[in-house]
Parts: sequence; structure tokens; C-alpha cells
Amino acid sequence: MIDDALKETFLSKEEIYNGAIIKVEKWQVSLPDGKRAAREIVRHNGASAIVPVDAQGNVTLVRQHRIAIDKFTWEIPAGKLDSPTEDPFDAAKRELEEETGLQAQHWQLLTRINTTPGFCNERISLYLATGLSQHPSHPDSDEFLQLTKLPLDEAVALCMAGEINDSKTLIGLLMAQKALRAQDSPLLDAAASIQRMTGAASSLCGKK
Repeated sequence: MIDDALKETFLSKEEIYNGAIIKVEKWQVSLPDGKRAAREIVRHNGASAIVPVDAQGNVTLVRQHRIAIDKFTWEIPAGKLDSPTEDPFDAAKRELEEETGLQAQHWQLLTRINTTPGFCNERISLYLATGLSQHPSHPDSDEFLQLTKLPLDEAVALCMAGEINDSKTLIGLLMAQKALRAQDSPLLDAAASIQRMTGAASSLCGKK
């Protein structure tokens, strides 16, 4: 098989750092040509992320400051798994309610993405959540969030305009839009929600 000529083989590892969110390891691998090489690997429990779309076709997004890139981002609700063995669906339900106070009657797994496979094993399960009901939110003590609702098609326009650039959010919004259209869902009225990208960007930037 073609892949056999590309495969690296794990030989050994050394733990460099063991933190609350990630572990960093140095691996020794055997290359396809028989030579050895070092790989720096970040290990992560994984995460779940949710595209919550209400009966009016609006999606709830979360705004927060990401210190690693020193930028404010609009993202779909998400959170890490408590352990590598936690069911991502259980995590999705928990994180949606914690961050937004929303509960959903209907869930659809959209996909699972490997965020940065060049050096990290983080995997995020993306879900579409509908049939929403509002309850109190209870974010973690170190989470400072702002929520906004806007039409899903408008959020997708913001993705295409480059105003939303978080990877899980880009993929989740685009796949949720396609999934709802494939279902001929009344949650989306494409003709009514077509907007110019510049206008969509302005509306989101102005939301508080």
C-alpha cells in the first residue's frame, strides 16, 4: 500500500510536561527509510463543541479573550473532556448548558476534527443542537463570556468574510448550515437571510 511508504513507527517517549490541560512528550520514531527522528507531541483529552440553533434559525455564539493569540474571538460553545474516556456527547450537553444555559431536545453529530495533527492529538466532536430551551448558565469560575444570537446564515457569511476565524467554529457553522438545508429545515430560510458580508460583519461587531 502507498501508506506503508509514509508510515512513522513509534519507538519510545519521554514526558516533558504534565499540566492541567495538556501533556508534552518527546517521542522517538522510526522513519520510513529506517532512520530515527524526534517528535514533540502535545497530548490532550479532546473536546466537544456545539452549534445551537433555535426555532428562529439563530445560532448562539460565545465571545471571549484568547490570551494565547491576544485576540477576542466569536466561537461556538465548547469545552474539553474531563478525561480521555469521557463520552464526547456527555461533554457536549454539559458544556452547552454551562456556557449558555441552553438544553437541546435534538442532537446530531456533524463530524470529529483533528485540530493540529502535526504535533497534537486533540480531537473535537462537533454537534448540531436544536429544540432548544433556556435555563440558567453556570460557566466555570475562570470563564468570562459574552453571548450573542444571530441568524445562522449571517454567521456563515461572517466566516466567509474572515470575521470569524476560529477553526472549530468555521467548520461547525458551515456543516450545520449544510445539514439543516439537507433536511429542508424550517429553521433556515435562505431567501430571507441572504445578506452582504460587510453588513453581516458590521452587525456582529455591533452586538453587545
